[in-house]
Amino acid sequence: MLSRRNFLTAAVGVAAAGGLAACAKEDDGASSSSSGDGGKAITLGFSQVGSESGWRSANTDSVKAAAKEAGYTLKFSDAQQKQENQISAIRSYITQGVDVIAFSPVVVTGWDAVLKEAKAKKIPVVLTDRSVETSDESLYVTLVGSDFTDEGRRAAKILEKVIAKAGLKGAVKIAQLEGTTGAAPAIERAKGFKEVMDASHKDDWKVVVSQTGDFTRAGGKQVMAAFLTSNPDINVLFAHNDDMAIGAIQSIEAAGKKPGKDILIVSIDGVKDGFVAMSEGKINAIVECNPLLGPQLMDVVKKVKDGETVERWIKTEEGDFMQDQAAAALPSRKY
Repeated sequence: MLSRRNFLTAAVGVAAAGGLAACAKEDDGASSSSSGDGGKAITLGFSQVGSESGWRSANTDSVKAAAKEAGYTLKFSDAQQKQENQISAIRSYITQGVDVIAFSPVVVTGWDAVLKEAKAKKIPVVLTDRSVETSDESLYVTLVGSDFTDEGRRAAKILEKVIAKAGLKGAVKIAQLEGTTGAAPAIERAKGFKEVMDASHKDDWKVVVSQTGDFTRAGGKQVMAAFLTSNPDINVLFAHNDDMAIGAIQSIEAAGKKPGKDILIVSIDGVKDGFVAMSEGKINAIVECNPLLGPQLMDVVKKVKDGETVERWIKTEEGDFMQDQAAAALPSRKY
């Protein structure tokens, strides 16, 4: 089984279809080029989590651009962070008889029923970015995305460097801004971070407070304000994404503290705004999670449609960045 995705299992998201729930945003993008099946364009249904962050917006743009470049007919749905919207989208794509369904699941559980419906209609499902938990691994073909557990480990390892560089002495009191409750990146990033803590820092590191900020700037700002009230001696922040870290910076400054100095900050994603904050000395390090999955996804979709065998988990390439690398890296950031 896949390390990061012990829960892995399934299905794929979808592009909005005519019968989608009214609360989900729909967008059909058709291209005139052809691919596969003697000239017939592949129709891909894709269900996106939402547009909660800069990372997610870049991910959506990458999928849409790559589908157009590949000549696929893309049916796209923005689930607005609601699982019921994704399930409705997937069912709509099943009804329409799309060639492949792909989706980035809001949470890891609750997908078996709709994935079984897709399997019954012989529509392959591809997971993107996030994993799912299922009773039958045959319900999805592959996952295209990052190793979130390893991202958590990398965050802990780079925090070691940040602490040494800052000369922080004594107890490390960590506030953790978690991603959306039940989402694979929130579960697995916390897990990976804790693995390193438990193995190497039982005596000197402690997560004193941890709560979800829903991967949003507003959530990060609100929750960090509460953290500082209940635990004013926090000296490290681990944020599961850059947007929450950027929101938290506002609350840290409002409390009269200096982000990046009084409170050391490590976050995950690598969006351009995160690099701006890092170049300003407000974030100390960022663990990259690459959102530009579109080209890889389209390649996988064609292989799956053509009946080719693909790897169970297709990982993305990523890097880690310290504060002193931010200014040089910023101009080349694509998201």
